[in-house]
Amino acid sequence: MAVDYKALKNGGFMRQRQKDHFSLRLKVVGGNLSADQLKTVAKVADAYGSGHVHLTSRQGLEIPFVKLKDIESVKADLAKGGVETGVCGARVRTVTACQGGEICPSGCVDTLSLAQEISKRYFGRALPHKFKFGVTGCQNNCLKAEENDLGVKGGYLISWQADECSFCGVCAKVCRLGAIRVLKTKVTLNPKKCNNCGRCVKACPTDAWEGRPGYLISFGGSFGNNIAKGRRLTPITSDRAAVLRASDAALDFFSAHGQPGERFRITVDRVGWGPLAQLVEERIDSGK
Repeated sequence: MAVDYKALKNGGFMRQRQKDHFSLRLKVVGGNLSADQLKTVAKVADAYGSGHVHLTSRQGLEIPFVKLKDIESVKADLAKGGVETGVCGARVRTVTACQGGEICPSGCVDTLSLAQEISKRYFGRALPHKFKFGVTGCQNNCLKAEENDLGVKGGYLISWQADECSFCGVCAKVCRLGAIRVLKTKVTLNPKKCNNCGRCVKACPTDAWEGRPGYLISFGGSFGNNIAKGRRLTPITSDRAAVLRASDAALDFFSAHGQPGERFRITVDRVGWGPLAQLVEERIDSGK
């Protein structure tokens, strides 16, 4: 009976050097698995693999040395423990995320819930080539948002409340870009220098700086054979739904213009950044 290796790869089973052996990629959204899921993975690795797992560079888990004859049993046992297989090939891959504002003191946004929402909306969608999302909670950029086909970085839309300010100068000291100046009775913010990191908001002892969580979106990053830094096409937004509308635009653009085997960045460079920026703006402004 012929083996459909392409279908197996699309379902996360990647061929190894060893004949009829596969390294199985699992679905791990935002780097999170429950303790029970980890126990399931360990049992399957012991029963069907070589007793170990591999941690990938994108927060994933792989079970190496799964035999061809055991594939259906492996999938069944994983499913019983609430563990899904991942995907490979030309489709939307598992979404990565740092711990974000729910756990990390530096985080400006809830990264895990956004990663889960993105995954639910796009995971496994077929495209001309692989497409990677990455969500990072702040300007520390632990998840390297600009290396992803579409990256999301948390920040703050900030405003200064004069009545609350003691003019202590703490905000100017913590601002790493020199965007804030504090005089005796006046504080100025240079918006061209501000990167929305929110350090002023977190450091202010009198709550004179207010911050609304926001999202900075980058497009066209790549860290494979062709290294490219993603570009921002829109200003920071506090509208989380706008992130999904921008993502819709990017994927639709890729589907319409991408050539088989061509990464998103190559497609945009070939077709033009102007048409992509226009589509993204239209989708965000449309509200749907």
